[in-house]
Amino acid sequence: MNREEDTTVATTDHSDPASLAPYIQHTAISAGMTRDDLVAHCEEAARYGFNAAMIPASWVGLAAEVLRGTGIAVASALDFPTVGVMTSAGKAAEARAIAAAGAAQIDMGVQVGWLRSGMEKEFRDDIAGVVAAGVPVKVMLELPLLTGAERERAVELAMDAGAAYLKNASSGSVEIADPESIAYLAARVRDGVRVKASGGIKTLEQARALLGAGASLLGTSSGVAIVTSGRDGGADRGDY
Repeated sequence: MNREEDTTVATTDHSDPASLAPYIQHTAISAGMTRDDLVAHCEEAARYGFNAAMIPASWVGLAAEVLRGTGIAVASALDFPTVGVMTSAGKAAEARAIAAAGAAQIDMGVQVGWLRSGMEKEFRDDIAGVVAAGVPVKVMLELPLLTGAERERAVELAMDAGAAYLKNASSGSVEIADPESIAYLAARVRDGVRVKASGGIKTLEQARALLGAGASLLGTSSGVAIVTSGRDGGADRGDY
């Protein structure tokens, strides 16, 4: 499997925990990350065969160097971990910079307040500006913050804007990834659009349930513990 390309929805029971590695985006988004921390994180991603190393934008260039030739993608995020605070112009410019530095994928926060204010065009255009950078974009929809009708519109507008993936939430502070939320998104995505689960994914049982509900990717800082069923070390680098 080329980990820089879309991952198909899991269809097996994954009795071997190591078989979950290609679905995991190994996440380290934390203040104070050092160069050594970043290199170790990328090397860990390659060692376990994770889908991608999800790292801060400021480290994308180095991560691309470390992971070159491994088949492990470099992924990063913008308007995150505090979501909805950047301007649309700022997001678009940052997306271009991240992609140029070597990121193969971008996760983005959305303007929940705009959606809830009825500013649907602005909400959609905000996402489209990031999509224009030319790499697959995963949109953090923050489902627990939305009403039922707002959820429906968020899903449709994100896909209209060109989202490659829909995400339930940005982190565990918004939602501990819930199979019901993942099934909700999986039932609504159009052909070619996939689902990523994110937020407090820490155990093998959680990971299996989320994949079974329709997730194609899992964002977690506990990937090593998951694929080794806790038998191996690996720092928890943030609740994402």
